[in-house]
Amino acid sequence: MRTFPTRTALFAALLACAPLAFAATPAPANSASTGSSAQSMHHGGEHMRGHRMGLLDQLNLTEAQHASIRELQQQSFAAARPAMQALREQRIAFERATPGSADYQTAANALAQAESTAVHARVLREADLRSKIYNVLTPAQRTQLASLKQQREAKQEGWRKAHMRHTMTPTATPAPAASSR
Repeated sequence: MRTFPTRTALFAALLACAPLAFAATPAPANSASTGSSAQSMHHGGEHMRGHRMGLLDQLNLTEAQHASIRELQQQSFAAARPAMQALREQRIAFERATPGSADYQTAANALAQAESTAVHARVLREADLRSKIYNVLTPAQRTQLASLKQQREAKQEGWRKAHMRHTMTPTATPAPAASSR
């Protein structure tokens, strides 16, 4: 039978063309409006654009407002960069320390303190950024944002209730084993 080389060639050709089929798939419809790029997918970037920018995108912001918000976000990130770098160095020092050594416990304590400080600073920085963004909005946009937040919270609460109902349903319990006399 001479079909084996033909099948092999056909299979190899299909494997070679498979990536092209996936490359031709269209981008998601919201990728242009939400800024889904490699840069926004960076740790924290997508998080920031996730639910917060999703709500802001529904407010019909002007180009000036978009530019102002983008600038505020960039300033906030630039302010956080030195703290993130210091935290990264603490993590590296902890990872390099040998467990059981005196340096290990010192590095663990230093990392714990740095993590605590970083979380505190991040919460304050995000609150400041949220306040500045809120000040960019018009009164009508602020009202609309409050309404969108309420809708989102109601939707999340409905999901939680449905999820809890699903996880809280009683499962069949095994029958007690018959005792031997």
